[in-house]
Amino acid sequence: MSLIVKICGLRTPDTLDVAIEAGADMVGFVFFPPSPRHLDLDAAQTLGARVKGRALKVALTVDAADEMLAGVVAALKPGMLQLHGVESTDRVVAIRQTFGLPVMKALPIATRADLERIARYAKVADRLLFDARAPQEATRPGGLGKPFDWTLLKDVNPGIPFMLSGGLDAGNVAGALRLTRASGVDVSSGVERAPGVKDPDKILAFVRAARAAEVALTVNA
Repeated sequence: MSLIVKICGLRTPDTLDVAIEAGADMVGFVFFPPSPRHLDLDAAQTLGARVKGRALKVALTVDAADEMLAGVVAALKPGMLQLHGVESTDRVVAIRQTFGLPVMKALPIATRADLERIARYAKVADRLLFDARAPQEATRPGGLGKPFDWTLLKDVNPGIPFMLSGGLDAGNVAGALRLTRASGVDVSSGVERAPGVKDPDKILAFVRAARAAEVALTVNA
């Protein structure tokens, strides 16, 4: 299975084009006002139309109500919903049924005890994303540029595809993949020059590093 590379938190046409042209499989758009990467629906409609099928559009929300999700789906026309809050397994099921879209559920990881929820969410989501747990004082659950102890995921097999996030950048993505054997990587702050401001050179470097790591792992498998 090919490695899935996702660039998240895109907000401008030029960085969206860079991500797609670099070879990103998924492009993520954030709908969460406390985030510096938040998009309004008008901007989402414009950027979503620009993708033109070149990558899978992913809409990231945090404990969003159906009304908000409906607006996001209508504007962006995503191919996947990413739930980055504390949504229950029942809520994941309800969202999948209501909107008819595959769902990626983010699970924060800090200690081995956090792995206990994986089996429950693997039964109801289409894909999982493991991210660093945000500190209590944080105003948002992700995009904080902090990695977690990736060795916790060694030999973890949820039975569905999973992506790795949290503090990834061009310099550490190869090591993260060697440890976790994740089927995908998701980066946001690791390709920014400032919060919410993507750096085209960092996007290119990240995608290249991830693809090189994929090749190396395939050769050494």
